[in-house]
Amino acid sequence: MAVDRSRGILYPTKLPALTRLDPPARAADLVDWFWIPEWDIPAGRTSRQDIVAYPASNLVVEPDGCGLSGPTTRLSYRDLSGSGWAVGALLRPAAVGALTAGPGGLVDGYTSFEAPQLAQTVCTAMTGGPAGQRHARAVEAFTDWLANRVGAPSADALLANAMVRLLMTDSTVTRLDDAAAALAASPRTLQRLARRYVGLSPAAIIRRRRLQEAAQQIRDDPAVDLSAIAADLGYSDHAHLTNDFHAVLGFTPSSYRRASHTPNEN
Repeated sequence: MAVDRSRGILYPTKLPALTRLDPPARAADLVDWFWIPEWDIPAGRTSRQDIVAYPASNLVVEPDGCGLSGPTTRLSYRDLSGSGWAVGALLRPAAVGALTAGPGGLVDGYTSFEAPQLAQTVCTAMTGGPAGQRHARAVEAFTDWLANRVGAPSADALLANAMVRLLMTDSTVTRLDDAAAALAASPRTLQRLARRYVGLSPAAIIRRRRLQEAAQQIRDDPAVDLSAIAADLGYSDHAHLTNDFHAVLGFTPSSYRRASHTPNEN
């Protein structure tokens, strides 16, 4: 089952032009998808993008270089101004493990990443021509660099991929033991793989999926019952959902529902 690409965007209508592209087959074990925003914000204004990010790292190329952003444990945002673009890859665990020895050190952080060849080829690809052509060239250049840098994933790396995909797509998996049984691996093995290839615990990944799903249901249906959402997603009660929301996002499900369905907020 594929991960829902729109689930982590809190206010989709506020996004700049954003293209999401599947990775070529040779990078399918390394990238969930490529994302390419382009923006042109009027002078004196900014656009804030609020995201409940996926529990994953992103390798990002911008005109001034490359950066590696780690998985987040809270609401993240970026204020856009002027004009610009970025080409990002939502990395699968197999790629993360090859690019950094300690993804836990990247949690809630962003660091520059020395990859001059990647930066040069992607910047060249993003110069000239229609958007579709620029984006296709950029993805090809990014894929060539990443596939060459990472090489063939190990068995552990592929198991880490399978673990994260399961935790992010199967709503019946609510505990580490559920995932261990589904993957025929021990809980201790999955905890080790999560530390080495993700930087977050399996429990944190499950929590992020449930929070994203809750936000999506609230956004999609202004009349949805919050207690029903809590029960459907395995929260003990409405209060548990509210506490989780507030701890990570800084606001309650009720306030998010009002904001996401108020025209001037979008």
